[in-house]
Amino acid sequence: MAHPIRRGLIAAALVAGASVGLAAPAAAQPDLVGSISNAADLTNSLADVVSSVGSGSSGGTGSASLFAGSGEIAIPLPIPSPRGLAALAAATTQTGKPYLWGGNGPDAWDCSGLVQWAFRTVGINLPRTSQEMARFTGGMLVPLSVLQPGDVITMDTYDIAGHVGIYAGNGMVFNAYGTGVPTGLRPLSDFTIHNVRRFF
Repeated sequence: MAHPIRRGLIAAALVAGASVGLAAPAAAQPDLVGSISNAADLTNSLADVVSSVGSGSSGGTGSASLFAGSGEIAIPLPIPSPRGLAALAAATTQTGKPYLWGGNGPDAWDCSGLVQWAFRTVGINLPRTSQEMARFTGGMLVPLSVLQPGDVITMDTYDIAGHVGIYAGNGMVFNAYGTGVPTGLRPLSDFTIHNVRRFF
């Protein structure tokens, strides 16, 4: 039996230019095509998705779920989180500041201190360490194929999930890297990705 799929999620995927292949009943496809017949329908459907994010159960953690209903299919979309983008913008105000293990700012940062502070500025409370962030169940776990600026990336270094940063786009991650390296951008290709989470 096929699972029901929110039309808004499909519309948002179409708006984002995503190619989504889903197994849906043949009878549902003509209805879907008919309901998404022009740009206004797409815009309204995307607005429905965004409003469903806002009404998700945040529990004070800044996390949300687009997929709270039973029987729905979770489809991570290639659409950035507005709050994630704002957290990235906050983090970039710290460019050039030195790394300090355990640093919580404002004069020096460690990787998780910077990410925690940046997301706290937009009302999202994250755990303190990169390992705790990797295990944190808030937000939405997303695959690399839909990585967007503002996503939190935990990376394996000398330790499992020993580093964390915020994806900045164009294959770059904004982070407080280590001793002697000022806070700023580094190529994502320098790291082994542990996981990626998106917070709405």
